[in-house]
Amino acid sequence: MALKRTNVYADDEDLDLIKEAAKRLGVSEAELIREGIHRIALARRVWDEPFVTDEETFDLGGPITRDDARDAMDGAFGSGESRGREHAA
Repeated sequence: MALKRTNVYADDEDLDLIKEAAKRLGVSEAELIREGIHRIALARRVWDEPFVTDEETFDLGGPITRDDARDAMDGAFGSGESRGREHAA
C-alpha cells in the first residue's frame, strides 16, 4: 500500500495517549495514527449494495424475550444463581 503524507491537527491529550500506547506496544506513533485512520475509514464506509438482500433474510421466530435469553444461558452454563440473577433488572 502506497502511503501519502498529510497533516492533521490533534489535541495534546490525544497525542500523549498515542505516544504512551506506541511506547507500550513497541510501534511508531505514525503506525497507530494510520491504524486509527484505517479503522474510521472502514467504519464510515458506505456500500453500493446491501450486505443482505430481502431475499436472503429469514424469520428467527419472533422477538427474543428476557426469559428466552435466561433460559438459553441456563442451558449453556447452568443455573443463573451464580451469575447474580437475583439482581437482574
